[in-house]
Amino acid sequence: MGQVQQAKALYSVVSDGSITTPKGFRAGGLHCGLKKTTRHDLGAIVCEVPAASAGVYTTNVFQAAPIKVTRESIESDGFLRAVIVNSGNANAVTGKQGEDDAYEMRSRFAESIGVSADQVAVASTGVIGENLKMDKVRAGIDALPAKLEADRDAADGFCQAILTTDLVQKMVCVSVEIDGQTVHIAGAAKGSGMIHPNMATMLGFVTTDAAIGSEALQTLLREATNYTFNMITVDGDTSTNDMLVAMASGLAGNSELTPEHEGWTAFSAGLRYVCEVLAKAIARDGEGATKLVEVQVHGAVNDEAATAIAKTVIGSSLVKSAVFGADANWGRIIAAVGRAGQPVNPDTVDVRIGDIVTLEGSRPVAFDEDAALEYLKGDTVVIRVDLHMDNGTATAWGCDLTYDYVRINAAYRT
Repeated sequence: MGQVQQAKALYSVVSDGSITTPKGFRAGGLHCGLKKTTRHDLGAIVCEVPAASAGVYTTNVFQAAPIKVTRESIESDGFLRAVIVNSGNANAVTGKQGEDDAYEMRSRFAESIGVSADQVAVASTGVIGENLKMDKVRAGIDALPAKLEADRDAADGFCQAILTTDLVQKMVCVSVEIDGQTVHIAGAAKGSGMIHPNMATMLGFVTTDAAIGSEALQTLLREATNYTFNMITVDGDTSTNDMLVAMASGLAGNSELTPEHEGWTAFSAGLRYVCEVLAKAIARDGEGATKLVEVQVHGAVNDEAATAIAKTVIGSSLVKSAVFGADANWGRIIAAVGRAGQPVNPDTVDVRIGDIVTLEGSRPVAFDEDAALEYLKGDTVVIRVDLHMDNGTATAWGCDLTYDYVRINAAYRT
């Protein structure tokens, strides 16, 4: 049974839910002038109580100034009251001035909502190597508290404020019963280009009203990330700014979640479901993409080997190009499997594109090319690779590689 199916068996998707659905959270966004368009470019999530918090960050050596600030805030005592985010400028590779600006964003917003500076996280996304226009940021921060509400419109305003080349907003919410109380878990994310695992290249924010400690939340967030955000790729480039921050208000009224709590499994699956939905939404919204591509690997020597193979196939420019062209070129798939650096028996591999068997026992199988063409024209393509070696499995997500991807990134800065 897939993760999404497991999740639905444990809790319900809240169709009109948002990051402000969990008790204690408000959000909002506005346009302060960092973007050339009039779309929102500054937003925030605020919790009315100190929220147990956790974070996962990019592995890129050039980590943007906001990541340093956010790490310090979360590590100070494990609690946050707010996160402030700007788009249109990454504040990355900007030296001491960039750090000073990130700290100023933190302190100015903290003062505007009446909390201590170390209770605020900061995130930025956009063009690398340019200093923030702090006059615009300061004015935006001063106006932002008036935009913070606990309704869906305010949540949508926040979602708009974090977008760069994204075409759509990405938000999801679920509920689960724990100790007889309704607990909500919600998430919002941005990501469209410069997307590659380790950590998932994106900005992501999770809110929940579950009672859970910071260390326990960190454990679950890291685990969920490894199975979701770290299993997507658009273009093989890991950004300088990626982070995923989770905040738990504890206002749902359940007893504190620990691995021994009977609600631990349901909450863990719910968090993973939220992260999976957001991860797949990022992959589907890849710059210029026309299709979501899912690669399933079965029968590997272990899960780690399956993960490496799935990531190699989903990241292959040749595979991605073939999917865009609706070409059932299984040779590109098998070539990617073979170069993943993992144990593979070259005599036992099966490949399916959708339900169409193209390779069985590492031997070509005659298949209906017209049926394959029709399937590959759809907006979701599933590739299944079975190695027939052991029980290792993994699933990765990505998108096709199109002409528009080059057009968008050829002029991203200008």
